[in-house]
Amino acid sequence: MLDVHRLRVFRSVVASGSVQAAATNLGYTPSAVSQHVTALQRETGLTLLTRVGRGLQPTAAGNALAAEADRVLARVGAAEALVADLRSGRTGSLSLAYFASVGAAWMPHVVSRITSELPGVRLGLSLREYIPDTPEQRPDIQVAVLRSEALGGGGFTAHHLLDDPYVAVLPAGHRLAGKEEVDLVELAEERWVDNDVARGWCRRNLLEACKAAGFSPTFHVEAHDYPTALAFVEAGIGLTVLPTLGTAQLPDGVTWVRVARPTPMRSIYAVVQNAAAQIPAARVALTALREAADQI
Repeated sequence: MLDVHRLRVFRSVVASGSVQAAATNLGYTPSAVSQHVTALQRETGLTLLTRVGRGLQPTAAGNALAAEADRVLARVGAAEALVADLRSGRTGSLSLAYFASVGAAWMPHVVSRITSELPGVRLGLSLREYIPDTPEQRPDIQVAVLRSEALGGGGFTAHHLLDDPYVAVLPAGHRLAGKEEVDLVELAEERWVDNDVARGWCRRNLLEACKAAGFSPTFHVEAHDYPTALAFVEAGIGLTVLPTLGTAQLPDGVTWVRVARPTPMRSIYAVVQNAAAQIPAARVALTALREAADQI
């Protein structure tokens, strides 16, 4: 088993460029740093550093180990922070990621619940549209749009929160604005405002539904996000079709109508690290997310 302390010393040598600089940064003697690096090379059976002039340069193996050491030390740091929190009487920390339309609609309620029930918790929030491929980069909880084939496994559990149907957002004076619902095909000849130029799953889901209705929409304007697309609709530029959750803060002068035959749908989940599932803040967050989803 690799010694974590030796990894720290080795990483410092790689970052500092020499044993002397690493010793200065760490507050060690150069001899102690050299001993740690030598022991790590003996432990791994690899040549990790090579001398270049008066400094040291990592070998290919050294670079690979240094990159992995960053991930290992980050996780060790998180564990040490948790121990410090628990030792000082704080309730720990929670990292929580969410996508844009959830931010305005749900996160105020979720954060309010966590901070009122667990005022000592350290809460780290981040905006993410995609789940990172590397498990080490994932937060304790991530609110994400998932397809059924992408659920579960890898030390994480996906909790279903909401099936979010798409609606057509129209200027208030549009010919279809007074209807309770419209067939998707009725929008085929309209001027469309795109709301997801990142070409994510939500947009692909919409385009598949349009194909099922026998047409491909013509986007006259491309917006990068829902609020901008809604502002274009308010200006009378066209209509946009987006999930219901994206209509939480509609501007004046626009309205939405349900879309049918077919109704595009996205499924929203809370993806929870199994290791974090019993953290008090994680339990409160999951409860609050379910409450927010139930209000839709």
